[in-house]
Amino acid sequence: MSDQREVLVGETADGTELTLPVIELLTGRGFATGKSGSGKSNTASVIAEELLEAGFPLLIVDTDGEYYGLKEEYEMLHAGADEECDVQIGPEHAEQMATLALEENVPIILDVSGYLEEDAADELLREVARQLFVKEKKLKKPFLLVVEEVHEYIPEGGGVGETGNLLIKIGKRGRKHGLGILGISQRPADVKKDFITQANWLVWHRLTWDNDTKVVGRIIDTEYKERVSDLDDGQAFVQTDWTETDVRKVQFRRKRTFDAGATPGLEEFERPDLKSVSDTLVGDLQEISERERREADRVNELEAELEKREQRIATLESELESARDISTAAQQLADAVAGVETTQSQLPGNDEERRRLHEEVVELEAELEDREERIERLGEKLADRTDERDRLREEVEQLRERVTELENPETGREISYTEFGDEASGESGASRDPDDVDVEALFDEERVADRLERACDRSLCSLEAGEEILETLVREGPLETERLATRVERSTIAVQSLVSELRTRSVLERTADGAYGLEDGLRSTAGESPTRAD
Repeated sequence: MSDQREVLVGETADGTELTLPVIELLTGRGFATGKSGSGKSNTASVIAEELLEAGFPLLIVDTDGEYYGLKEEYEMLHAGADEECDVQIGPEHAEQMATLALEENVPIILDVSGYLEEDAADELLREVARQLFVKEKKLKKPFLLVVEEVHEYIPEGGGVGETGNLLIKIGKRGRKHGLGILGISQRPADVKKDFITQANWLVWHRLTWDNDTKVVGRIIDTEYKERVSDLDDGQAFVQTDWTETDVRKVQFRRKRTFDAGATPGLEEFERPDLKSVSDTLVGDLQEISERERREADRVNELEAELEKREQRIATLESELESARDISTAAQQLADAVAGVETTQSQLPGNDEERRRLHEEVVELEAELEDREERIERLGEKLADRTDERDRLREEVEQLRERVTELENPETGREISYTEFGDEASGESGASRDPDDVDVEALFDEERVADRLERACDRSLCSLEAGEEILETLVREGPLETERLATRVERSTIAVQSLVSELRTRSVLERTADGAYGLEDGLRSTAGESPTRAD
């Protein structure tokens, strides 16, 4: 990675060059805004060009398909849903995307403009952001996540979804792990104010709507409420925490690369030649897609086969029921005939009639015996079909769990039924309602996060495993070491090493029956009653 400390992005009103510190751009929380055509996307592209020129990778969430022009000069992976992208991806590619960005230094344009369903684009962004956050906990590598139209994910007026909460979490906690975020929006009034007010660098391009200029007045000063409407294209007021000057008027330079976001006009334009990424990278991502399709096809095939088997079983059961009805009728007829024979034997004469009735009884008894044998055979066949159906259902369920695991790469394992309790043995998997606790509030507390990291460094557990163990104890209450190890699917020795460290750091306490639970003083942080569990 480059050792360059600053990048040149424009000049101030007095002609002085404006440079921005690389480490603050990569790890801080930024916000750039301005009405359409004012230059905010150009500013984001200029910052991206300078970081790429210096050798720093980044990931841009492109909501309008306007950043691919960066490939005119830089080798970047353009991933999305359109055929113009280098590769078509879905949420199952999230972990590989984060690995390429953070471990292999591949700059990425995550183009979500081509997804027909908003939920698909939202899920893709959420999973990629989650994987970046998880990996940065270990790597702690300066890296910038750029998000266009950020108001769609963290709106001021509406509810914030799971993706928005994750972006807010990156803004609050990403900096200490090296993960920064730059949010871009046309309408600052529509962006959650907590995100804007906690930003440590802001770029205000031209704004004219009254609601938006009021935001400028509240964040900077009332005098800028009027001045921001008079800015020319590319001009902006820049606020940063790392300079003595509160606000500087800046003219950002024009981007060097092809402007794919320019408003189409009557003049013709020629799309430039774009740099390609390694075929190996694209091949690896395509293999994930192909494997996902094969898994889905196999599940569909097994489900179709299972449906056929179930239909055949239903047919056999119907035949068996019919055979039983015939057997019952035959027996009733045989009994009736036998009664007639007894009566006839008591009557004088007519030997021929008695003999004929006797022969009919013998034939009916033989037919009844054949029916009983057939019923027995059908019963055996039904049992075999039932076993086969159960086996196929088990195989389909295993494949479904495998697909779930592939769709949720963050977990890295299948969910064990023991996590939800064993009703057969009378054990309860949870000692409290999970909705009653707030794990994020506990993790956001600085002293808990720091103590957890130090405890993981001195134990046999990774930070990810430590967070999972602590979350399990918060949600389920005090657990013995062996049972806790079973819950999180880790070795008892590793879990014991961590809980012992957390106990010495006053995060956990040990109850009278030898179980470990959250320290009494931290329970109110997680939304629990402070009463001791022992």
